[in-house]
Amino acid sequence: MSQQGSNFVDYVKISCTSGNGGAGSTYLHRDKFTAKGGPAGGDGGHGGNIIIKGNGQLWTLLHLKFRKHIKAGNAENGRKEMQTGKSGADEIIEVPLGTVAKDFETGEVLFEITEEGETKVLIPGGRGGLGNWHFKSSTQQTPRYSQPGESGREQWIILELKILADVGLVGFPNAGKSTLLSVVSAAKPEIADYPFTTLVPNLGIVSYRDNKSFIMADIPGIIEGASEGKGLGYRFLRHIERNSALLFMVPADTHRTITEEYNILLKELIAYNPELMDKPKLLAITKSDVLDEELQAEMKKDLPESIPHVFISSVAQKGIQELKDLIFQAIN
Repeated sequence: MSQQGSNFVDYVKISCTSGNGGAGSTYLHRDKFTAKGGPAGGDGGHGGNIIIKGNGQLWTLLHLKFRKHIKAGNAENGRKEMQTGKSGADEIIEVPLGTVAKDFETGEVLFEITEEGETKVLIPGGRGGLGNWHFKSSTQQTPRYSQPGESGREQWIILELKILADVGLVGFPNAGKSTLLSVVSAAKPEIADYPFTTLVPNLGIVSYRDNKSFIMADIPGIIEGASEGKGLGYRFLRHIERNSALLFMVPADTHRTITEEYNILLKELIAYNPELMDKPKLLAITKSDVLDEELQAEMKKDLPESIPHVFISSVAQKGIQELKDLIFQAIN
């Protein structure tokens, strides 16, 4: 399920136009026995809606990247003998779970799609006009007018994906996030020892005891100042908002103390969205195969308080099951 390079698209801007409503009919009833019958014009049909629908099989907005204009069908006009015109065809846009729809002009969040099969009307079609029979009254027996249909609406919409995962990996570049993901799941992220190797979030399903599993997301490395929009940081921080728990990853060979590095990461997250403080947090000290027991005991004294921690090495498979246990407790 790893997304490589350009195939992971988490932001699209599209122009959406709903269908026009049909006009009402001004028909007056005629048959071989009636030369001057009453009004019998039908109503216009309803214009097609633009609808957003959640699809759990999609992981990216790539399929919408080149669909710049999306248009629903126009309705038919009302017909004689009070027959309503046919409604315009709806246009259904399928999106991954975790997609947020926003108004491009105002930036207002319209809604979020978080469940399989969930549907929301993004832009309603125009209403159909009423036929002339609606306007009959005691003083006006044969109205020769009806309503026009409402026009559809055109609107630029932004769709943004925030990944839904059980645990998000938070750490500076080179903290070993991609390596951990490749060891505990079937995801195959690109791994190299330089900052910003991971330019797209990678998702992996991690198997746990008793056939249980959870989804882990490797969010690209944060750099200090990401919350102010430096580098690529801002784009990735939004993916962290959706994770149930956050796993902070700090390498044992960091040039700062573990606590200092953890605090910098935490500060970036809180500056971006203070609500992230409320999520369960865990700490993994990575690349710890280089530590002997004495050094590890020494480092333990200086770890941030009140956050569960584990020393791991993805390469040496050290502490991996203990880490899975910690994560599973945190998300349940």
